[in-house]
Amino acid sequence: MAIALAAALAAAFVRGLAGFGMAILLVPVLGLAVPPSEAVVVSNWLGVLIGLVGIRKILGTSEKSAYVIGGLAMLFTPLGVYLLAITDPAIARLGIALIALASFVLVLLPKRAEHHAPSALETGTTGITSGVLTGFAGMPGPPVVPYYLRRQISPQLARASMMTIFMATSVAGVASASLLGVATVREPVLAFILFPAVLLGNWLGNHAFGKVSDTAWRTFTGAVLGVSALAALWRLLQA
Repeated sequence: MAIALAAALAAAFVRGLAGFGMAILLVPVLGLAVPPSEAVVVSNWLGVLIGLVGIRKILGTSEKSAYVIGGLAMLFTPLGVYLLAITDPAIARLGIALIALASFVLVLLPKRAEHHAPSALETGTTGITSGVLTGFAGMPGPPVVPYYLRRQISPQLARASMMTIFMATSVAGVASASLLGVATVREPVLAFILFPAVLLGNWLGNHAFGKVSDTAWRTFTGAVLGVSALAALWRLLQA
């Protein structure tokens, strides 16, 4: 429990600063103590709880694309939960690793032109993939982060948009796991135990966000995505 609380604090700090990354860092640690499916549901519960903190400010500063991506992600999260239930663990780890690595490579590519507007296909694919990954691995971030980070928009707009999407995917993850019988009463109990640490970490991350430059923020978010890719690859090699 002490390790879980420390992980929750650190993961929430990353979430407050980068706008994403809580599930990426928290799920592997929780997975050492509880079944992976339970760790994913706990992470989604925490995403719902922390998403309610300052939700009006986030919604008011998000890009319109966030609502399209978030809506599609919610629709396709049940598909991810179903795939998780029927997929061989080795194949699941391979898929997660490949997606995480591909997303990290995309972030490293040159940024889009200043006035680039993502196509409907790009936006739709991002939403669908994010939803499937939410249910499948509790990781909605890999397709969403490159979508915003490669564009020349302000960190405030990118961060608020990502947080809006991840609030939607957390709600969908909890609802899908409950409806499909994957969730139990244990997950919300553990989530409420961890929530004070998440609340503190998120506050510290929010405080730090206002003090870093655009370049430093983009570097940090890219590093977080890189860590997730390395973690997914490590889990694959250990299998």
